[in-house]
Amino acid sequence: MEPENVWDYPRPPRLERVPERLRVMLGHRTIADTHDGYRVLETSHPPTYYLPMACFVCSMHEAPGHSVCEWKGAARMWTLRAGGREAASVAWSYPAPNAGFEAIRDHLAVYAGRVDACFVDDEQVVPQPGAFYGGWITANLVGPFKGGPGSTLW
Repeated sequence: MEPENVWDYPRPPRLERVPERLRVMLGHRTIADTHDGYRVLETSHPPTYYLPMACFVCSMHEAPGHSVCEWKGAARMWTLRAGGREAASVAWSYPAPNAGFEAIRDHLAVYAGRVDACFVDDEQVVPQPGAFYGGWITANLVGPFKGGPGSTLW
């Protein structure tokens, strides 16, 4: 992948199709595997990847809690279970996304640090710092990244 500086990403964010293979592992099993994903690019953030709900082969149920993004709309949280492991509030979706983000309806984004592993192609990603944001950091990204200590007001 070509180098990308997250400070060159736009605000408001941009949604784009992802040609790379995306995978998620939980309970030592591959629970999602697709070439049909999207990513959201926003200034100072590593990309957030969205995978079709239909590609998940695990137990999933809606979790308590929600959040609202001024760009994407109201999000619903999900708990995933596979291989004897449950990951509570590990994923989120936008059931009625705002204009410009309609393509991620029926897609899930996953917190990489709350599952066994997430991959872009064959590269295991590093979770975005902090507990709130869910970006996936790959070796081609240049930061610093929002989410870590001292970045609240960026």
